[in-house]
Amino acid sequence: MKTKIRTRAALCVALLFGTAAQAAEPIKIGVVNEITGVQAQAGEFTVNGIKLAQEEINNAGGVLGRRIELQIEDNQSTNPGTVLAFSKLGGRGDIAGIVGPIRSTQVQAASPTIAKSGIPTMIGGTDTSLTHVNNRWLFRARPNDSYSSRVIADFGVNTLKMKKWAIIHSTDAFGSGGAKALTAALAAQGVTPVLDQGYTNNSQDFAAVVLSIKKSEADILATYMTLEPDVGIFARQLRQLGVTIPWVGSPSLIAVTSLNLAGESLYGTYAITDFTTGANDLTRSFMKKYHDKYGVNPDTFASWSYDATQVLAQAIRNAGSTEPEAVRSAILAIKGYKGLEGTYEFDQNGDGLHGYNIVRNEGGKIVFMKRVDFPAQ
Repeated sequence: MKTKIRTRAALCVALLFGTAAQAAEPIKIGVVNEITGVQAQAGEFTVNGIKLAQEEINNAGGVLGRRIELQIEDNQSTNPGTVLAFSKLGGRGDIAGIVGPIRSTQVQAASPTIAKSGIPTMIGGTDTSLTHVNNRWLFRARPNDSYSSRVIADFGVNTLKMKKWAIIHSTDAFGSGGAKALTAALAAQGVTPVLDQGYTNNSQDFAAVVLSIKKSEADILATYMTLEPDVGIFARQLRQLGVTIPWVGSPSLIAVTSLNLAGESLYGTYAITDFTTGANDLTRSFMKKYHDKYGVNPDTFASWSYDATQVLAQAIRNAGSTEPEAVRSAILAIKGYKGLEGTYEFDQNGDGLHGYNIVRNEGGKIVFMKRVDFPAQ
């Protein structure tokens, strides 16, 4: 009899320990990013932002009593690499959510794979169409370009008082989408650009583009440039060839890599950005934490991915589950969540933010000017 009791007790203990062990299994979050390739430096900022969020979440007790564990896949800074990385994560069967790329062209390429996997995926690409293609698993942790274009147009026309616009943009999804949205936003201000010119990513010579700007006699330059090395080359050639008109650009103008490459060539320029370290106490605190840990100041690559990880964790918390449909519904239900990028109010398309900051490069220091938010579209 005693033997049977001891056996039952041992069995109960084993079951209890098994249950505890199962409950303690980490929640796996996938990451698809630029670990190698031409955008590896930007990818390092992105992954550092995710890891900082992971550390804070785990130090605070994790999510649902479980630690967050990252499963990182390198997309090699390419579209095919991005598709392959998402395929690998989607085939695992144990991924609760994914923090994907910031490049719109990479998200666009992988969108069918993401839709097929059925895993909630946070993205940083700002091409408006990404969340408007019936892919119910995409959620944007940055404002889309329908907002950036309106901020650029309003600032350039009504604050800087400029009417003759030259638009220079990458021909990828981000650049083309941004230029199209800006043209529409300028039309609403009664302005038609005098120049709208695209270029291919990883260009090594922008002299012809700069000469087109000079020939157009534009009094303001607006850019949607995807890659930071392109910004560096373009900015230097622009100044070397004597173009000094006001320049308002997308967030790549204040990326750390762009600032390092272009130096004085970007002094005096304006940018719209979803993140700037001087916007409020939250961003200033993040800057200190990031700098203390990694030895450099953060930029948008670090901030959006930090927010994306925190939002995903909050959604799993609110859902009380890692089941995809439950997490998806919980993300869409998030309202009033204050992040580094702004206050998150997700709409039914999966867009969480609806405004931008305007900043100015003053001698290499990025100075916050103002925040502009719009109602969700």
